[in-house]
Amino acid sequence: MSMTRYPLLARPHIRLSGTVDQAMYTTFREALDTCPGEGTIVIALTTLGGDPEVARTMADDIRLLTEHDGREILFLGKVAVYSAGATLMSAFPVERRFLTRHTRLMIHERLIQKQLDINGPLRMCVASIKAALHEIEHSILIEEEGFRDLVKGSRVDFDTLREKAPSNWYIEAEEARDLGLVLDVI
Repeated sequence: MSMTRYPLLARPHIRLSGTVDQAMYTTFREALDTCPGEGTIVIALTTLGGDPEVARTMADDIRLLTEHDGREILFLGKVAVYSAGATLMSAFPVERRFLTRHTRLMIHERLIQKQLDINGPLRMCVASIKAALHEIEHSILIEEEGFRDLVKGSRVDFDTLREKAPSNWYIEAEEARDLGLVLDVI
């Protein structure tokens, strides 16, 4: 699609690039605070991923602003929208998501790296094991909430996404549009 159809996307108000982390969140908040008080806001993102909780925090800021002020906020994914970037994208309804040509989405399961040292009194060992299990179970619940948000309004069902996520599902921009994960490719 030509830029004449979506002229706002040519000049994003907020341009985020790099790892999704606290530094990106600071940049995001500062840029959001300088946006015009009215009208549509465009957020452009390029990322190979990062901290999913920071992405969820940014997504919550977007949700609150949309619900409180009734603002229209558009998402423009550029080049790579991987991992935590897809988590952020899920905060936007499908009709407010766009990708540039040749952009790739990458969706995968949350990762954990943890060593469990079982050593000490037996009851403490059981507590440590249960705590680790609860962390994993709740991380799965959070992941599934995000997956449901990502596919809501698209032609991808939740079970398909869950099936493809363990092997890092890469989706090219036009395929994402055809699957209904984004409104259009520019």
